[in-house]
Amino acid sequence: MPARDPMTDPVVPAIGLSTDEPLEILRYARASVKAGIATALVTLVEIHGGSARPLGSQMVVRADGLYCGFVSGGCTENAVAAEALEALENGHDRFLRLGEGSRFFDIVLPCGGGINLAIHRLQSVKELEEVIGELELRRETALKYCPASERLSVDRRFRGVSQWSGEDFVIAYQPTTRLLVFGRSIEATATADVARAARIDVHLIDGQMTASSLMALIDSFTAVALLYHDLDREIPHLRLVLDSRAFYIGALGSLRTHGRRIKALADDGYSEADIDRIKAPIGIFGKAESASSLALSIVADVVAARMSAKF
Repeated sequence: MPARDPMTDPVVPAIGLSTDEPLEILRYARASVKAGIATALVTLVEIHGGSARPLGSQMVVRADGLYCGFVSGGCTENAVAAEALEALENGHDRFLRLGEGSRFFDIVLPCGGGINLAIHRLQSVKELEEVIGELELRRETALKYCPASERLSVDRRFRGVSQWSGEDFVIAYQPTTRLLVFGRSIEATATADVARAARIDVHLIDGQMTASSLMALIDSFTAVALLYHDLDREIPHLRLVLDSRAFYIGALGSLRTHGRRIKALADDGYSEADIDRIKAPIGIFGKAESASSLALSIVADVVAARMSAKF
């Protein structure tokens, strides 16, 4: 087969997988490299003014033009992919500035700011495999990009947000949000459906799970929604989750019901600080009038709590 002439037969960037989930983006990169396709990992490393995405946001761009991930609101990704294709063609990493201060005067970011991107040609899947493995085990980890050597390394001990560390840029990764939904009700089903649509790892708990199995599911990236209409059924599970590292615990019911809940837990020896962990009535806005509105309220509350949590 004759070699492709980049002048007469250019590669046209196209979305290969539409996702902004870090784990899915890394898996896409791993699969591409394993398939023998030259692949670039693009990372948002600087923000000047506003930005649609946080530092550390990533894209994967393959030599065949397919890409996934986002480093903006979707307005620049084709241009970024084209630059990444040039880096793959030329055999060197590069930085790219878009928006304010960019040489691309025709690309204006809606937020009015500017972003800097690091385009790295992936040399192997080793580092990707390590990070993916840690995330699948629900452990925090990080990739460190060294522009001087054009290399990636894994830093399992890093805890924090994506940032520059001296001459290197550290990309922080955390496990996806997990939500345990307790109860057999229309509210529980609706909440699980909305959470899945938000790409949350959902587990519906029907009361048959052993305490040890339940506790094994809960880590510091787990939220719990207790959607019972009966305190007698709820309290045994609530005792367990109050002894866990869950970052969010919410319970269904009115303020009067919560008063009864507080008394029951206080009688069991739980402190005021323990009981204050419970969001009751559950949800981000006032009384919901349907299962679907309650589900939206709960999932929004969980996402807001995750965004503000300090792990």
